[in-house]
Amino acid sequence: MQIWPIRNDADYQAALAEIETLFDACSGTPEGDRLDILTTLIDAYEAKHTPIAAPDPIAMIEYIMESRGLTRRDLEPYIGSRARVSEVLNRRRALTLEMIRKLHQDLGAPAEVLIQPYDLQRRAA
Repeated sequence: MQIWPIRNDADYQAALAEIETLFDACSGTPEGDRLDILTTLIDAYEAKHTPIAAPDPIAMIEYIMESRGLTRRDLEPYIGSRARVSEVLNRRRALTLEMIRKLHQDLGAPAEVLIQPYDLQRRAA
């Protein structure tokens, strides 16, 4: 079994093409081993060359709401009053440390995403 490092886009495309031919390979076979090795190499190449940025904190909250069928009212125990939830989701007020803790502990929202800085809307004077 000859394996090569993925150093450029041509190597990457070749590895992807080979993986397509190995999708049905059984684990524990030479083909299955090759598939495991190639997917590991591809994962490492993608992590280095096309990292995926963490989502915006408000986008993450909106995703959690949508995926779990939550309403703004459902966020009140974590963020505060209806007005406070509205201010946060409309980017007029930043998340506080206490809000972040509650969203993380109770809803499982990733703290590393919630603590990121994000733009707030400026109020018209």
